[in-house]
Amino acid sequence: MLLHSPIDMENIILFDGVCNLCNTSVLFVIERDKKNKFLFASLQSSFGQEVLTKHQLNATDFDSMILLQNDIIYQRSDAALRIVKELSGGWQLLFGFIVVPRFIRNGVYDFIAKNRYKWFGKQEACMLPTPELKAKFIA
Repeated sequence: MLLHSPIDMENIILFDGVCNLCNTSVLFVIERDKKNKFLFASLQSSFGQEVLTKHQLNATDFDSMILLQNDIIYQRSDAALRIVKELSGGWQLLFGFIVVPRFIRNGVYDFIAKNRYKWFGKQEACMLPTPELKAKFIA
């Protein structure tokens, strides 16, 4: 049991809080999450570290966005596709890529993840949400 109950564990996105691509992706999801299905936490946060430890995942090498749904962890392309499946504006159509074999999807995901700091940059500290968005983030 995670210490941060009674947070609704249905759809929590864990992301690398210092990665510019990850932060942009979070903002992309927030703008298209019309049904307010998602909450967010950085992997570096106490909540993120707690989830990683509980699920025996690496707590220092943040190479994947993680989707926590009902205490089940989805990583890499599985997480990304499950996230877009819930967005408004036709983004659900991208879920069709789930039929592509996982090793191919994850190969593309891993290539981008490996180069994300080089291509998109990195911040010195985790993103701080605006007061309007603060309710969507778990510390």
